Formats: sequence, structure tokens, C-alpha cells
Amino acid sequence: MQKFEAVATPMKTSIESIQVVNQTDLNDFSTLREIRPSQVFSDEGLEYLDELSKLLIKDSSIREYPDVATFAFYCRKANLINLRNAFLKEGRIKVGRGIIFHIAPSNVPVNFAYSLVAGLLSGNANVIKIPSGNFQQVDMIVSAINKLSMVQKYRLISEKIILVKYSRENVSATKLLSGICNVRVIWGGDKSIESVRRNELQPRAFDITFSDRYSLCVINADNYIHEKSPRKIADGFYNDTYLFDQNACTSPHLIVWLGLKENVKKSQSIFWGSLHELVKEKYMLDPIQAIDKVSQFYNQSLSGIGASKVEAEDNLIWRIQPDKIDSSIEEFRCIGGYFNEYHASSISEIANLANTKYQTMSYYGLSRTELESFVFLDNPMGIDRIVPIGKTMDFSLIWDGYDLISSLSREVEII
Repeated sequence: MQKFEAVATPMKTSIESIQVVNQTDLNDFSTLREIRPSQVFSDEGLEYLDELSKLLIKDSSIREYPDVATFAFYCRKANLINLRNAFLKEGRIKVGRGIIFHIAPSNVPVNFAYSLVAGLLSGNANVIKIPSGNFQQVDMIVSAINKLSMVQKYRLISEKIILVKYSRENVSATKLLSGICNVRVIWGGDKSIESVRRNELQPRAFDITFSDRYSLCVINADNYIHEKSPRKIADGFYNDTYLFDQNACTSPHLIVWLGLKENVKKSQSIFWGSLHELVKEKYMLDPIQAIDKVSQFYNQSLSGIGASKVEAEDNLIWRIQPDKIDSSIEEFRCIGGYFNEYHASSISEIANLANTKYQTMSYYGLSRTELESFVFLDNPMGIDRIVPIGKTMDFSLIWDGYDLISSLSREVEII
């Protein structure tokens, strides 16, 4: 197989440059049309992803990148078989739609790999625009994909994977790839989605979009006060937030406390104290982030909801306590450890502010019964995921309310 640094296309669309970063025997993108869709959760796809998992686990630097380790663990064959059994338990006949064009976010390195997994498991060929920035996590995964492309056993699966890089300004590239795909998956902000949607799709093609979302964390202080391992909870919260500088749509920006006032006060001291120790050990705050937090606090203070800042010994954690709370709170977020904090009388208060912009709610000290009651009785307009603290970044084939396998495949009816 030949490794391409750039691809020329016979199509009329002018391309500045599309860099193909994995090895492929494709001469141009039109060859993708010849690849037939396969059944969902094919044995070949599961074996390929399991081998990808093994290669990543063998990488000596994986300990430095917990997000890559989590991805490798997700791709284990045992996990994928469990997912297949759950999906196909009704005996449905599902096959891929054809070509999926994935546009990955620029600020979450491993997201492109999960999007690829969804595309492969749903039986499709995949063109993935990976982050253009320099991320070691991306390099590790691309290196493993390159190694597998050289193995004859995985040749057919490797042909279904094309990883590309090009600048955001290269609108011609997006136009070309949009024109040949059957589904376009856009991970990014609202403005990015609007820009990509200017490029027309085929008549039967459609978009799956993952736009700007807002996430929060709910802690029941009446239970947290008895937690014997607060450091473990802090570690999980750190991974949810500081690991990606609160850039991920799953990262909490609002912390809602439940419980008796005295328990909330004690729990806050323990929780934030444990987190501060961890942040001091592991996190480096950029000067520009410190300035951004000051600027955002002033904006919030002058807004209709108002705010006060809890005094702290340094700039690593900013705890902002708004005078009141409503759906506009999602406008006041910042990276680098900026958290709005609120003591609610009950979880029902969250339903009043959780509009469709709300994605993930992480929690501590709430039972499944309480969470189900919140969803079915309080009826929040938003919140698509409810997960324990430390699990917000864990990928699921149900994302933002989409069943990805169902969305990226088509069902064949046989009567």
C-alpha cells in the first residue's frame, strides 16, 4: 500500500490540499463509492477494533493519556460484543448507509476516534476530518491505524477508513466530501455547524449534528458528607473538567448542591479542598485563562443574575455564587476552573432551567429512582445523559439523544 501525503481528485471542485494521514490504497475519494455497506457490528469490524485496542494498550506512553486508555478499553471485543447483543436482540436486519463524513471537534483529541468507531460498527466507509492541531493522543491512534492498514487480514476494514486534515478555510474540501457522503456527522459549535451546512448534500443524505451544549453536576450533600474517599470523587471530577480545560460539552460548569444547609457547607469545604490539592499537583493555569476568568466574572456580576466569588488562596478554582439562577446561567461559562455554584431546595429546580442546551448531568449521592423521577415527573426540556461523577467523558453509542448505530444504518424489512 502507498501512503499519500496529499490527494488529487478528478472532480471539478478545486481543493487547496487534503492531507490523508493514514495509509490507504485509494487513488481518489470517488473510489469510496465502490465500497459496499456491511451489516452492523460485523465480526470483521469487531476484530479490527479489538486489535486496535491491543496496539494502543501496548503503547508505552498510554499511561500519560487516560483518554486514550479509556478509548482502548472501550474497543475491547468483549465490550463490543455486549453492545452488539443489546442492539440486535430484536433480530433486526441493519446495514450501513454508505459513506459517513465525520467532522471532529478541534479541542477534544480522541473524539474523532469514537466517531470512527460508530461509523465502523454501523457498517460504513468513513472519511474523518481529524483535529488540525498537534495532539499526541491523535498521533498515537493514527499510528495504530497505520499499522493495521499494513496487515492483510484487515485490508477490507482499512479501506473503509480515511483520516484527513485540512484547514478550516479550505471550504472546497468540505464541499467535495459533503457531496459524496450519505451522512454527515458534525461535531462542533453552532457557528461551525452553520458554516458546514452551507455545503449541499445528496438528496437522500442528511446531517447528524452535535452542537454547543452545557453540562452540570449535582451533588447530594446529605450523602456526600459521609464519603470516605473524597479524593476519589475529586479525581473523577478533575477528569470531567480540568483534563480538557472544560472545553468538552460534557464538562460541568454549574455545580448544584442538594441537602441540608449545614451538610452543604461542610461538603463544599471537603469537595473543593480535595479538588484543589489535585489541581495543584496536576494542572498548569495559563495566564490568559486567569484573565478570562476575571473578565467573565465581571460580565456575570453586571448581568441580571449577579454573582459573588468565594475567596480562594490562588487562581486555580473560581467558585462563583450567583444571586439567582435561571436558564441564562449557561451564558456565563469559562475554561480553566470556573464554576457557578448553587444550593437548590430540590432537584426539581434544575428542570426549570435545563433547556435544550443542556447535555450531561453528572451526579453524586442520588439513586436511580430519584433520577428516573426527575426525568419522568419533572420533565426537563434538556439533559440527554445522566452519569456518575468521573464518567462524563465516557463514550456511548447513545449520544445527545441520538442512537448512533440506528442513525448511521438503515433497516431492511423482510416480510
